[in-house]
Amino acid sequence: MDLKRLTNRAKDLVEKRGGSESVKEDAGELRDIAKGQDSLKDKAKAAAEAIKQPGAESAKPDEEATHPARSEQPTSE
Repeated sequence: MDLKRLTNRAKDLVEKRGGSESVKEDAGELRDIAKGQDSLKDKAKAAAEAIKQPGAESAKPDEEATHPARSEQPTSE
């Protein structure tokens, strides 16, 4: 196995997903899903969805859908 080639591929994948901060966000999001109270089947589905998008971006639409008041700012007219 060519270790240098493997290292370069890993670096490319990390950069493709948005860098090391994005990878940390992904890990945190997966940790939160794993600690949740959902069934194993639901956790697997949530993890698959979460990993499709880099970083914590995949959590944002669900949060807005669950808490629409948080995503809307009151307007003063």
